[in-house]
Amino acid sequence: MAIAFKPLHPLFAAEAVGADLSKPQTPAQLAEIVAGMDRHAVLVFRGQKLSEDQQIAYAKQLGPLDLGLRKIRKGQPHRFKYDELADISNVTVDGKVAPRDSSKIVNNIANQLWHSDSSFQKPAARYSMLHSVVIPAKGGETEFADLRAAYDALADDLKKEIAGLEAEHHALHSRLMMGDTGYTEEQMKAIPPAVWPLVRTHAGSKRQLLFVGIHATRILGMTVPEGRMLLMDLLEHATQRQFVYQHKWQVGDLVMWDNRAVLHRGRRFDLAERREMRRATTEDVETSLENAA
Repeated sequence: MAIAFKPLHPLFAAEAVGADLSKPQTPAQLAEIVAGMDRHAVLVFRGQKLSEDQQIAYAKQLGPLDLGLRKIRKGQPHRFKYDELADISNVTVDGKVAPRDSSKIVNNIANQLWHSDSSFQKPAARYSMLHSVVIPAKGGETEFADLRAAYDALADDLKKEIAGLEAEHHALHSRLMMGDTGYTEEQMKAIPPAVWPLVRTHAGSKRQLLFVGIHATRILGMTVPEGRMLLMDLLEHATQRQFVYQHKWQVGDLVMWDNRAVLHRGRRFDLAERREMRRATTEDVETSLENAA
């Protein structure tokens, strides 16, 4: 059965209907999903009540998995059997809701800043796959901003100004902004900063895009304040409401997005109420879907 894509926004994002991600996908099915991602950048798969094993198995079919910030937290307790599953929750290892002053809550709040997963490393992330397990009664949505449409809407003189400029992205920039300063020197150096052009071309769609986000700390060749103001202006432009899709979660949703094409952020919710998500992420490297399947 072919996968159907039902648009969720005038510019991007679609619901993918007809896929059962708990089962191995054929190369043809994987190709359909990748084509859908190239077109829509965000795909919503409803009713996918996946185990950890099934989520990891699906993600591995699309490429090698990214550890992200687990590279900094090596040896620290983890709720999941796979280090490649990121725990996007406000729940501690012993299953309790984390206290408001814990680093777990800092991570939740930092995730409410616009970002692209693992833009702070090379290779960065390609596809993120976030699975909903427990949702709060109110809030906790995830928003996505289309960086391709944002670039298209830039004034021509600004496009010329930023052409060729590069920004440095750092793994802990957002956490430090949120006041989480309890990192060792070894942890601070665990993931060296990565440098990316402000204007990139998406490999799948061939569209140009504006590659910004909270991990970008400075623009090479500019003073820090001038560069950061330009980054803030570009981020404000890219996240205007006409470029944003807001996803309202249901238990069993798996939302998949292309970190090369969109930014995302979580939205506020009552931090005393459980919210449990787990995310698998692929690295942005070339791979054979046939071999991965």
